[in-house]
Amino acid sequence: MAQPSRAPAQRNAFVPSLLAAAILFLAPLLFGAGWALFVLFATAILALIVAWFAVQARHWWWVPVFVAIAVVWNPVYPLALSGPVWTAAQPVAAVVFLIAGALIRTRRS
Repeated sequence: MAQPSRAPAQRNAFVPSLLAAAILFLAPLLFGAGWALFVLFATAILALIVAWFAVQARHWWWVPVFVAIAVVWNPVYPLALSGPVWTAAQPVAAVVFLIAGALIRTRRS
């Protein structure tokens, strides 16, 4: 029986990006239910994970984007953001996560 061929690349950032996007799309509901700290922690941590996968894949242009997301959603020293700009930032960041998750690929060795 022939072995199935493996894909030439893998998308390590895909699952963390999907998880972060789901959290960010649900952020308005989670903030209203008192889960704001969870959203901030999860988003910041997953942004740093995706940034690390971008470094591994040598997709350097994604690193500043996800470091910026980690800083804005930082739970330790939170920025005082609110209102329509903060509400709009959640789905925008979710879309950025989805795009990066689809585009960041590492060649299999």
